[in-house]
Amino acid sequence: MVFRTKPDLVQLNSSRNLTMVEHLGIEFTAIGDDFLEATMPVDHRTKQPMGLLHGGANVVLAETLGSVAASLTLDLTTHACVGLEINANHLKAVQSGHVKGKASPIHLGRSTQVWEIKINNEAGQLCCISRLTLAILEKK
Repeated sequence: MVFRTKPDLVQLNSSRNLTMVEHLGIEFTAIGDDFLEATMPVDHRTKQPMGLLHGGANVVLAETLGSVAASLTLDLTTHACVGLEINANHLKAVQSGHVKGKASPIHLGRSTQVWEIKINNEAGQLCCISRLTLAILEKK
């Protein structure tokens, strides 16, 4: 198990109140020993003018999943995580429904973490793949 703490989904979803995560309709749906999943609607909040899921919305979902997952590996009384770099390859357009993201660890070091986030459409097709690098900081 990579997670130091494993909150239930109610706790995770209540943490999104009054944030961009709530505004975009992102909802945490599953937490395992080494992954975190969430869904996001493809609607007026997340589409670009051509009617497709906005690439930036994919990045928000990816960074949300990776950052929250990373924070669950830490003792938050002594450490914090902050994003250093994120990339995203948009592989397939999505016009409607929901997408589901799944974050899995690639590297869990003392000073950095790297997470892979795969985003799939409702048919299970890979639409976006992202990698998030986070700095692990000791609180002073």
